[in-house]
Amino acid sequence: MKKFSFITRIPNESGALHRVAKIAKVHNANIHRIHYNYKIDLNTVFFEISSSKEAYEKIRNELNELGYLQISLEPVHYLKFNIFLPNRPGALFEFLDNITSTNANIAFLDFDERSNRHDKLTVGLTLDNTSVVNLLLENLKQHYPMEILEYDAEGEKLDDTIFYLLFAQKIREILGAEDDFLFKLLNDINHIVQELTRLGEDPKKVFESIIATGNTLKNTQGDKFFADVQVINLNDDSFLYGIQPPYGGNIYLVESKDELIMIDSGYGIYHLDMLKLFQHLGINLKKLRGIYITHADADHSGAGGLYDVKSYLHKGTLDIINKTNRAYGSTVEECILEEVYTKLINLFSKFNPPTNVEVFQDKIIKMRGKIPVIHSFKVGDLKFEVLESLGGHLHGQVFFLCPTEGLLFTADSLINFESLTPSRKQYNILAKNLMTSVNVDTKRAKRERRALLELISSLNEELVSEGKECLICSGHGAISIFDENKLKIKGKIHHYSFDS
Repeated sequence: MKKFSFITRIPNESGALHRVAKIAKVHNANIHRIHYNYKIDLNTVFFEISSSKEAYEKIRNELNELGYLQISLEPVHYLKFNIFLPNRPGALFEFLDNITSTNANIAFLDFDERSNRHDKLTVGLTLDNTSVVNLLLENLKQHYPMEILEYDAEGEKLDDTIFYLLFAQKIREILGAEDDFLFKLLNDINHIVQELTRLGEDPKKVFESIIATGNTLKNTQGDKFFADVQVINLNDDSFLYGIQPPYGGNIYLVESKDELIMIDSGYGIYHLDMLKLFQHLGINLKKLRGIYITHADADHSGAGGLYDVKSYLHKGTLDIINKTNRAYGSTVEECILEEVYTKLINLFSKFNPPTNVEVFQDKIIKMRGKIPVIHSFKVGDLKFEVLESLGGHLHGQVFFLCPTEGLLFTADSLINFESLTPSRKQYNILAKNLMTSVNVDTKRAKRERRALLELISSLNEELVSEGKECLICSGHGAISIFDENKLKIKGKIHHYSFDS
């Protein structure tokens, strides 16, 4: 017995669901998940069953013969018209017979009682086959006076009776995906619906966030790409570049006279645009000797595989990448929201994680306040420590610290949110809408932040005698300093765009 899933479009009539259950029973299939919510979609029902491969195919064939099986995700069209029926018994029956013959679905019917013309009927139809539209209209015009009110070929004015189909079409526009892939994705999305309904959240708000996320990334490439850049001179031979791409995590470069390292690689979808930006900044990638990854989220590790250098990361980060579940290794590992979000953002952002990797050791070398140090590396004369997080934001997340220069890369555990542009703030809210929380463990995340603030305070006490201060390089937002209990932007921010 294996697990299978299928999506049905069942007519809104008595006994329809019973017929599906009977077919499953006849073929000895066990239905272990079924989900239907008329508030989301009036006709779509999701099934997951356990059966033999042979039984599964028979079930699909019988459902297909009934017209219940959803086998394609072609664009659905909306047609609205007025038709004038003869005033005699059976006129409506004959009209509906024409509609049924084209497999059109009736969205609504309404006789105009306010008019003197009691024979005028307003009809709304949804059709998944454009070739029948002209055929239907020609046939109706031969028998009835009529007037076309509206024809929507894009499905933008459809009601909730075909919500999942419309959602799949919008995903197709973003990804260019085939039907088989979209069916599997819709099944995952439906798991989200169940979970959000249980949590009292609005699934449609989440669907809107999914589409907005995909479109935002798709529409900020090429000539629409932009970035905010900070360049800080660390000493006579070393520079720090902090780059905020349009959306997602920051990319940092630490450059010495002879070598260059990258800290986090950003989204894969921005890779070609980032190469142009590096060239614009005069950065020589031939000096790049490695990428140091703070954590597994796509906006931090998603372009690692596109550079011909080794990536250095925590074993937990590698595990999350391999499992395609950002909740792996945390207390919410079984949460379907985290797993489906990981799949979606990986798809939208063209996730290309590092494959040439070296994992940090997990032995604690020493402590930096409450945070363990597990590894070290050098960039020119700069010595860095790898600090292991408490796992609040993500299992396997690490921080990087150069104590002599006061450079601290805090990933997503400490961010200057006030430095984010309004559009970047809005984009970050989309991610929260999809998961309900960006942290896999909220209590640990708070402890992490407190530990980092204590570490920064300690570092500033050590650096003040040298006329330096701790530079906080967050996973999002501007490079900042901690002053008067607030994160404040350090230096100037230069805006880069395609036309720069």
